[in-house]
Amino acid sequence: MTVPFDDVPLSEHRRWFERLSELGYTDVWTGEANAADGFTPLAVAALSAPGLRLGTAVVPVYTRGPGLLAMQAATLAELAPGRFALGIGSSSDVIVERWNATAFDEPYKRVRDTVRFLRLALSGEKVDASFETFTVRGFRLGRRIEQPPPVYVAALRPGMLRLAGREANGAIVNWLSADDVRQVVPEIGPGKEVVARIFVCPTEDVERARFVGRMGIAAYLNVAVYAAFHEWLGRGPLLKGMWDAWKAGDRKAALSAIPDEVVDALIVHGSPEACRRHVQRYVDNGVTVPVLALLPGGDDLGRAVEGLSPAG
Repeated sequence: MTVPFDDVPLSEHRRWFERLSELGYTDVWTGEANAADGFTPLAVAALSAPGLRLGTAVVPVYTRGPGLLAMQAATLAELAPGRFALGIGSSSDVIVERWNATAFDEPYKRVRDTVRFLRLALSGEKVDASFETFTVRGFRLGRRIEQPPPVYVAALRPGMLRLAGREANGAIVNWLSADDVRQVVPEIGPGKEVVARIFVCPTEDVERARFVGRMGIAAYLNVAVYAAFHEWLGRGPLLKGMWDAWKAGDRKAALSAIPDEVVDALIVHGSPEACRRHVQRYVDNGVTVPVLALLPGGDDLGRAVEGLSPAG
């Protein structure tokens, strides 16, 4: 499950983490954009529900220095030995440049170099090395960790997907359909974890679910990295109307131009039983860790987590 939950104060999340564990959820994963940071909610979860696996999906490689990123990952790994996974990614020009005043240069190389640095640093080695996109002199973690966490790479297109398969423990993907998984997974290669954030709106009000879905699709798929991803997936012709209207500044027309078939492919909606069946298709096609992300407009939070749970 994606956490923290919207509209629930972080100070009240302990009971929700306990409830997720009781319902049979295995993992909680965070994102990091403009709300909670990626690490703090997991610290709460680590102490609230010892049975849950924790992961970041994802934290950007640009918005922290390499040493600080290693320190925060090591801290979570110490709090939750063997239960924490570090997901990193390039993020987007919006988050990196517009919101964090950092140049979004050479994202592939920066992610690759960060993976290589983290492998060394999280093992306890002293890192004194020049990578192609940054240099680290004399860094060593001051607190050794028993179990270095696995490192996953957020990836959309072949280059980054192959990097995830070659140098990381797996890949993290999102904003794709269950059928798209069959195109994505072969690029990663065998024997790797595939974490997928799956957007879910558990309601049988189809029009409401599609309205909420269109809002999310427009917000993300007009960002350059996601637009390129869906071009590669072959969805370009279906999304051209939205992209053209968005570029023209007509947000209402952009929303209207998103076909129902795109919404129904990218947004899981319907009864809890129908949603669970849809999520299972992702797993059948190669996702090893399906991470649900609840969208507004569906059932209230309690009913949603119960209805969608493995024991639902």
